[in-house]
Amino acid sequence: MASFRNIFLQLLVIFAMTTTSFANSCSTSYYKKSCPKALSTIQKAVKEAVKKERRMGASLLRLHFHDCFVQGCDASVLLDSTSTISTEKDAIPNKNSLRGFDVVDDIKTKVDEACGGSIVSCADILAVAARDSVVLLGGPSWDVKLGRKDSLNANATLALFNLPNSTRDLPNLLDQFKKQGLNEKDLVALSGGHTLGLSQCRHFRTRIYNDTDILPSYAKSLQKLCPSTVGDGDFNLTKLDATPNKFDGSYFTNILREKALLHSDQVLINGNSTKKFVETYNINPKAFSDDFKKSMVKMGDIGVLTGNQGEIRRKCRFVN
Repeated sequence: MASFRNIFLQLLVIFAMTTTSFANSCSTSYYKKSCPKALSTIQKAVKEAVKKERRMGASLLRLHFHDCFVQGCDASVLLDSTSTISTEKDAIPNKNSLRGFDVVDDIKTKVDEACGGSIVSCADILAVAARDSVVLLGGPSWDVKLGRKDSLNANATLALFNLPNSTRDLPNLLDQFKKQGLNEKDLVALSGGHTLGLSQCRHFRTRIYNDTDILPSYAKSLQKLCPSTVGDGDFNLTKLDATPNKFDGSYFTNILREKALLHSDQVLINGNSTKKFVETYNINPKAFSDDFKKSMVKMGDIGVLTGNQGEIRRKCRFVN
């Protein structure tokens, strides 16, 4: 047991050193000289993708989140399986759910053309695309620190254990976020990203048939869309809040009315430390926007590779 604790402490030290290294070496103007058109090219490509399908904004935001929570913000989530790589795309939290990979491929192609080569990492593309998506859907903007390198591997097993799922209770969610260096405020603010997008029946089936902290009429309306039998309608979609293509505070209103779609969202009012943020964000949209962008910056620092670590991939799906 002592040996396990020592290993865990060593990993925490390595994580802290990596995060500190990025904080010291990163820059919002990282590509100013090497590729001055990088950010405007990403922004234009994201705008085109979201115009074509509004839901894509939420999908690109989710890609960044699912990338950072596994082994850091290193674009490992984008890697396909090979003889030596087990893709995170096939991990249970991601399989048949995570999307937007073709859009990222398109952005990468356009950015490389604008830069005259592979100058911008896939990890940085994910971070910028997430920010630009939120802005396009009415949310806040923030300065994205740049200079991430792309990983040389992926970790499907870690994706299974590190990614919060929709059935988690509050203590488990708090623990998962704490392991990433994130606190109670970060949990609530980042969960507020569910003000955007849709969810599949398989992620809220248990809640609408078993949970007691759900408005009965709301549960009944969802049961028409999502049958109780596993395998029946698993991928049927419904909106996470009343305005799935608009960044606003209706997500928090839903929680207070026991109308959160996901169990992991409703439990945010089960603890005093998190409930106070839900209540604040419900009545103060600016507080939510301000804290959301701060937490996005904080999340974007997780486990980043810089300098001689990693690489700049030529294709986001494969190592060079």
